[in-house]
Amino acid sequence: MDGVKWLFFDIGSTLVDETKVYGDLFQKIADAAGVSAESVITRAIGFYRQNKRGHREVMQLLGVEYPEWSPEYEELYPDTVQCLQVLGKKYHLGIIANQIPGAEQRLETMGIRRFFDVFVSSAEEGVAKPDPGIFKLALARAGCAPEQAVMIGDRIDNDIVPAKQLGMKTVWIRQGYGKYWNIQGDCETPDYEVNSLSELLSVF
Repeated sequence: MDGVKWLFFDIGSTLVDETKVYGDLFQKIADAAGVSAESVITRAIGFYRQNKRGHREVMQLLGVEYPEWSPEYEELYPDTVQCLQVLGKKYHLGIIANQIPGAEQRLETMGIRRFFDVFVSSAEEGVAKPDPGIFKLALARAGCAPEQAVMIGDRIDNDIVPAKQLGMKTVWIRQGYGKYWNIQGDCETPDYEVNSLSELLSVF
């Protein structure tokens, strides 16, 4: 990781634990379809293992519309704050995330907005991952060349692939349902894989 000056993070299933949000989402899908939440989750995981968006595939299969996302169930991972405190002393930190409106305020409420010098969220910028434009926007605001930056995220398709294409270094954090992705080829292979934010501290 020689020459790295910036670390960019995704939010969902990276800094923020969405377990309860997805639990609520799966329950809403189950209720709308008249099936059990357990069957919805099992089917969804099967799709995630095929590198598909499991919840969306199940909704299509069951003929259910996308339920409302409930950000009130979001919570920080236990090691989020410590990780950002340590890494923020060595690097500039930024956000590149696909989020519903208000992500910056939600991180402010959680107490971690203060760690980030650049904050780029899809709802406010009008461009979303995996579009390379959202990465270029963040790099431009940081005044940073791609090779001086690392993208850290849970999604191979949204985080790792487009960042690699631009010349950024990449870390796949295997949290949330993104952990079921099966890597296929060099274009999907991150520079590092970790299973938690704490493990990042051994990389950087």
